[in-house]
Amino acid sequence: MKNVSLKIDDSIFGETEEIRSRIKKPRNRYINEAIDYYNKVQRRLCLEAVLEKESALVKEDSIRVLKEFETIDYLDKSV
Repeated sequence: MKNVSLKIDDSIFGETEEIRSRIKKPRNRYINEAIDYYNKVQRRLCLEAVLEKESALVKEDSIRVLKEFETIDYLDKSV
């Protein structure tokens, strides 16, 4: 486990202490869980950005392929 020293805004600290005391959770555990949750959110946002970029790269090809499939489907029905 690593030791970290950080400065927290007074309002955030006060709210954290209030919530933490209500749920009877140690400060260290509460902050670790908060950081873990925030990391998961950030990883998801990073993945979303990558997927949006990759989707934009293949968009034109995807539309072309879909149009080809529509043409094939239309030809099959007319036979």
